[in-house]
Amino acid sequence: MATAKKITKTKKIAYTAIEAPVFSMEGKKVGAVTLPESLFGAPWRSDLVHQVTTAMQANARQNRASTKDRAEVSGGGKKPWKQKGTGQARHSSSRSPIWRHGGITFGPRPERDYSEKINRKMRIGALLSVLSKKAKEGEIIFVDKFIFAAPKTATAKIALAALAKNADVATLTTKKNNTALVALSAYNAATIKSFKNFGNIMTEEMRNINPVDVLSRKYLIIENPEAAFKMLLARAKSK
Repeated sequence: MATAKKITKTKKIAYTAIEAPVFSMEGKKVGAVTLPESLFGAPWRSDLVHQVTTAMQANARQNRASTKDRAEVSGGGKKPWKQKGTGQARHSSSRSPIWRHGGITFGPRPERDYSEKINRKMRIGALLSVLSKKAKEGEIIFVDKFIFAAPKTATAKIALAALAKNADVATLTTKKNNTALVALSAYNAATIKSFKNFGNIMTEEMRNINPVDVLSRKYLIIENPEAAFKMLLARAKSK
């Protein structure tokens, strides 16, 4: 007699509110912010994150590979020899794929489409999962505002050094590749140009951040957290 399996329900882990310091551009602590559960309390979904990130990378892929089939290779218009009587195999063209310098069979073609569909719920769900993981691992730094009177790389370098010292993240200035993503509350040409000369720093508006950009950098620097949270909440509600 078959015995029914007992179904056990997994208990939902209670969210522990995370309070993070907010720094000024000079590295001074100017306040603190409590990370809302709706944005930073999502569980880590490795399967969802993998599916979304690989689909986004596929959508960004440009198909440049192209080969010629037997109809596109130049030459081969004349039949190599007559059909019968030579003792050789029958051939209609010297540009057949089995001939040297002939066309390519089943080679890559520019018509191939690598794009994949990503549902809105999947995209925002993966982003919240990544943000929650970053917050729990202490890899998010909050800055009240970046103020640059004019684009100045030297000023941006000083700001990064101050943040690295006071936020206790030394690798912010020592890591050579994929160090940080600076998420701005709004478009600011002076700030973007100030960080542009850093090969390991990327700038993006908060409303445009995605799981691929966040995961590909060690740290996430969020400017104006209150405005950033409002943008993220608006995106989360739309799923």
